[in-house]
Amino acid sequence: MLKNESYQVGTIVKTHNLKGEVMMSFDVDNPAEYSQIDTFFLDIKGKLVPHFVQKMQMVANQNAIIKFEDINTIEFAKKIVRAEVYLPLEILPEEELEEGEFYLHQILDYQVIDVEKGTLGKITNIYEGDLQDLFGMTYQEKEVLIPVVDAFIVEILHNEKIIKMNLPNGLIELYLEENNSPKDEEIPNAGFLEAKD
Repeated sequence: MLKNESYQVGTIVKTHNLKGEVMMSFDVDNPAEYSQIDTFFLDIKGKLVPHFVQKMQMVANQNAIIKFEDINTIEFAKKIVRAEVYLPLEILPEEELEEGEFYLHQILDYQVIDVEKGTLGKITNIYEGDLQDLFGMTYQEKEVLIPVVDAFIVEILHNEKIIKMNLPNGLIELYLEENNSPKDEEIPNAGFLEAKD
């Protein structure tokens, strides 16, 4: 299974005991919906590897204690700590999204059209962060990182795979400057860039 065919549900955050159990932190709205999952896919060196659940116990704060088959020692469990956990898109829980809402993975390969600049490029990557999610858009052979901010999103046309945006002045130009490759701490967000009126 490829990442573009899946969505991230959490991360293995630590070992739990000496018998190979691990603590998984869910990054979903309702972890209880996943309590009966029998297989998770872990990102191991860039590849999604299936791990079969022997038992799982939901605990507080979006966490679960999981015992995977074939992981029977703390030494093996340590090898999957910090691994991202994925599931296939087809088992994504059905939810009634309100108008204007979307799942981040839905926007992959959508064409970005700015209200002033016109057609820019496609969303080729999604970066999920604790403080800010980002769209990675390919523009003039460079990747432009766009903060996922409601104020920047004008309209999403799912049938046409188009996302219309009102991008802040200077965002695109920041990435086009020669030899300029913004570091993570320099990525613009809604805090210091304002969308055009």
